[in-house]
Amino acid sequence: MAAYNVAIMGATGAVGQVMLEILAERNFPVGQLRLLASARSAGKEFEFGGDKIKVEELTEDSFAGIDVLLASAGGSLSKKFNPHAVAAGAVVVDNTSAYRMDPEVPLVVPEINANDLEWHKGIIANPNCSTIIMDVVVWPLYKKIK
Repeated sequence: MAAYNVAIMGATGAVGQVMLEILAERNFPVGQLRLLASARSAGKEFEFGGDKIKVEELTEDSFAGIDVLLASAGGSLSKKFNPHAVAAGAVVVDNTSAYRMDPEVPLVVPEINANDLEWHKGIIANPNCSTIIMDVVVWPLYKKIK
């Protein structure tokens, strides 16, 4: 299995910490892991895969060598930094509201419309958590009566 260089933008926040836990829990094939956050969080350390990873300050140059960016630092930061990640070659999975209404960005719930991943242009959005939960429950009903 190939390894992916992964960055988490907003790594010290609640959602960023859950993303870190899920990467470990699912044994996601992480090559290099980069934890990105504000200047005041830079230098903090978190454990991943038996290693201590230092948080780095989020800058426009944070994405060199990154394959996948998990973005959850707020919509304004996503709008500012995600294009830099895409320009550096990363695929961004954005967990904020920044791209949810953008017709050029697929809004994906994998259990429902994973095929929309095929037309992304570097950024993939997801709906908010309550919408995802509702959609997963309602989707089989929709398909049954359609």
